[in-house]
Amino acid sequence: MSKLLPLLSLAVFCLGLCPAPASAAGEQGKLRVVVITGGHGFNRNEFFKIFQGHDDIEYREVVQPKANDLYTPEARKTYDVIVMYDMWQKITAEQKKNLIARLNEGLPLVVLHHAIASYQDWPEYEKIIGARYYLQPTMVRGKLHPRSTYQHDVRFTVKIADPNHPITRGMADFEIVDETYNLFDVADDVHPLLTVEHEKSGKIIGWTHHYGNSRIVYIQLGHGPSAFGNENYRRLVAQAIRWVAGRLD
Repeated sequence: MSKLLPLLSLAVFCLGLCPAPASAAGEQGKLRVVVITGGHGFNRNEFFKIFQGHDDIEYREVVQPKANDLYTPEARKTYDVIVMYDMWQKITAEQKKNLIARLNEGLPLVVLHHAIASYQDWPEYEKIIGARYYLQPTMVRGKLHPRSTYQHDVRFTVKIADPNHPITRGMADFEIVDETYNLFDVADDVHPLLTVEHEKSGKIIGWTHHYGNSRIVYIQLGHGPSAFGNENYRRLVAQAIRWVAGRLD
């Protein structure tokens, strides 16, 4: 009994002062994810199922143009990860400044599908996500770059370019029916995760990137229900969220 007294005393002491044990579902609590939408239609019911059913992820939607106000220091305190699924063009100089400041601080960012085509008149956005989709023919380094292309309902095989990366670890090549993009530019310094060999698609369709102190992931997949319901796609999005937030290494 005498050996138990110190333990009992510690237990009483801890009732008021010791921290509560971490939750088994997530030692750091749920990741608060903001999903940005606006500027492009989509199947809402099926899309948001991607973010449901995860013990460590909770989400809310913010629609443009309101979403561009998320990058103030005050708003940044209300979320952990940004997922872009918008295709928006307008952004003020102050909003640009705030976004760059948050990325320099380490804002975790996941960019999906048509969000590659946002902010066509802001060259820094291309540097942030590591790519550019051209909505119109555009002069690039003195040459006319053609408009990028898309094709709905294409069946193709996604190849895992880096099976050792935390996002794709344990995954195998998989088939999906989705929209393809082509004739878009991808920066040389991205780290490829997903590739495709198809005449209607660009070769690299998923990658990691860094801007400032932020981890960034782009996944080109994700147009409609056939993609939203694909378990491989759902896994990629969830794992990307965890990785950019530093929960998966």
